[in-house]
Amino acid sequence: METLIPVINRLQEVFLTVGAEIIQLPQIVVVGSQSSGKSSVLESLVGRDFLPRGSGIVTRRPLVLQLVNVPPLEERRKQENGNGGKQNSQNCYPGIKAEEWGTFLHCKNKIFTDFSEIRQEIEEETSRGSGDNKGISPEPIHLKIYSPNVLNLTLVDLPGITKVPVGDQPEDIEKQVQEMILTFISNPNSLILCVSPANSDLATSDALKLAREVDPEGHRTLLVVSKLDLMDAGTDALEVLLGRVIPVRLGIVGVVNRSQHDLNTQKSLADACKDEQAFLQRHYPSLASRCGSRYLARTLSRLLMHHIRDCLPELKTRVTVLMAQYQARLNSYGQPVEDHAATLLQIVTKFASDYCNTIEGTARHIQTSELCGGARICYIFHETFGRTLQSIDPLGGLSELDILTAIRNATGPRPALFVPEVSFELLVKKQIKRLEEPSLRCVELVHEELQRIIQHCSSYSTQELLRFPKLHDSIVEVVTSLLRKRLPITNEMVHNLVAIELAYINTKHPDFTDAAQVSASVNSQQTESLQDGGRRWKNEKMTEERGGGGGEKGTAPPAGFGSPAKAVNLLDTAVPVSRKLSAREQRDCEVIQRLIKCYFLIVRKSIQDSVPKTVMHFLVNYVKERLQSELVGQLYKQPLLQELLIESQDTAQQRTEVAQMLEALQKANNIISEIRETHLW
Repeated sequence: METLIPVINRLQEVFLTVGAEIIQLPQIVVVGSQSSGKSSVLESLVGRDFLPRGSGIVTRRPLVLQLVNVPPLEERRKQENGNGGKQNSQNCYPGIKAEEWGTFLHCKNKIFTDFSEIRQEIEEETSRGSGDNKGISPEPIHLKIYSPNVLNLTLVDLPGITKVPVGDQPEDIEKQVQEMILTFISNPNSLILCVSPANSDLATSDALKLAREVDPEGHRTLLVVSKLDLMDAGTDALEVLLGRVIPVRLGIVGVVNRSQHDLNTQKSLADACKDEQAFLQRHYPSLASRCGSRYLARTLSRLLMHHIRDCLPELKTRVTVLMAQYQARLNSYGQPVEDHAATLLQIVTKFASDYCNTIEGTARHIQTSELCGGARICYIFHETFGRTLQSIDPLGGLSELDILTAIRNATGPRPALFVPEVSFELLVKKQIKRLEEPSLRCVELVHEELQRIIQHCSSYSTQELLRFPKLHDSIVEVVTSLLRKRLPITNEMVHNLVAIELAYINTKHPDFTDAAQVSASVNSQQTESLQDGGRRWKNEKMTEERGGGGGEKGTAPPAGFGSPAKAVNLLDTAVPVSRKLSAREQRDCEVIQRLIKCYFLIVRKSIQDSVPKTVMHFLVNYVKERLQSELVGQLYKQPLLQELLIESQDTAQQRTEVAQMLEALQKANNIISEIRETHLW
């Protein structure tokens, strides 16, 4: 099982090459307040001084630290000499003449054998990423240390929790640091190493508080009580170390850090480790074997290996699922174009097919939120256009006085014995003309929907068009131009439909009511009305005579005559608005109204049937039949092939990124596949 941590380290390296965070790998995250002793704990695990020191916040960027156990230099030399200088599975580091060394991800192929140079590189890289004046950055620094004196571990050292901003730090520095820490410890595959000094109250530990937010049961949390030697005289941390104050599932380990005096006198970590064991034996003899830096290193290694073993099945599944997803994404971007002519012809043919299928309702991508394509055209024909025609009143805009004026104008200087046919034609044509505007509006709505289908096909059906923006724009232009050319032709035909109806008023139409029958019907109704009126008038007259009402003083002069002040202006030839229509005039108006309504309904029915057929023939079907040939004729030209099939920069970049991620996932899958079941126990 000791091979599991190197496997995770290899996986981490694979994903770091593509800058991915989609795989949450097992690791140990070190959390603690500022100056809580985190750096001293990490250096004791490595056995070397390599971390920056100073006052205030020193760790200003996350440090991903991978510890790799390697054979001693002498043993590596023997293996190398025994293999003729060639690398084998036992010797993975030929040519390195150092016992211990380190490498940084941002310094490829550079080996640091001097740990003071490692410290300097950490400081310089921190300044490059977060400035020189105490600023922080979430961008991690990746350091790998090879040594025969370390156990295989992967740790992440985070900035210490601070309260007061200094230097270039923003006012919300505490919030930013806590959010950064939560980002790392929220990973369910990470173990949380909380570092709290023994000379402070653990109940107020900020590190434990953050750990409990993401791990309330403490299943992933290990507590390190640092600075045991700095407690007040007469006090100890025995109750804390036994877990009676703060219970932590993974355990509590006490350590003794090097003091500032030890650092100033350059006390070695080996000597510090001996002094630490001596201190524990004197003050905590019952817990000495379960405390100290060496025990902490072994515990962390054991916990991490078991944690990796538990996470491995889920990790395998996650990698497999992501491989399938990224393979599908890569396929969606298509392969780089080799045969431009064949590719263009394929895209054009597919677009034309998708366009026609959307009209016919057989497209693969059918919307469920709204009508589109052929269904919307059908709705325009039978709902929008049909309701608009049905809402037109056959007699709308025609008053009785308009009808009387038309009748008089049609009779000339002589009074007419019958209703003039010319007046009927004049008035019915005026009403039929009202059908032209909604008919042309129907053509416009269908044209708009055919334009809308272009974007629908571009978005849902033809992924290749997203790769080639110039080809997309050219296809849109060709289709739009074709629709634009057919629009005036279709409008002209619809205009002709109305003009045809206006050209000849067919009073012999089978559905048209005979004028004589209408006149007889109106006369019959009027006669009955007059008889009823005469009887009422006679009864009123007899009643008046019995009552002795005032008699007539004389005969009143005809209307319009008498005093000059009341005379009618002879130049005013319009029918007075307030004058009551005579029986003859009422009859003529009603006859004309009935005939207009009857004929208008015939024409409206014909227009309602003919306009959709005209739009389908001259616009919709024409475009469907000639779309592909038009696209091929306009775009399939040798000088245009290279230009039209230039990929967008976004698509090319996304394909590269997805390909890199897929390659990393495949490598990760191969690495995981190397683990045998026997390695897990």
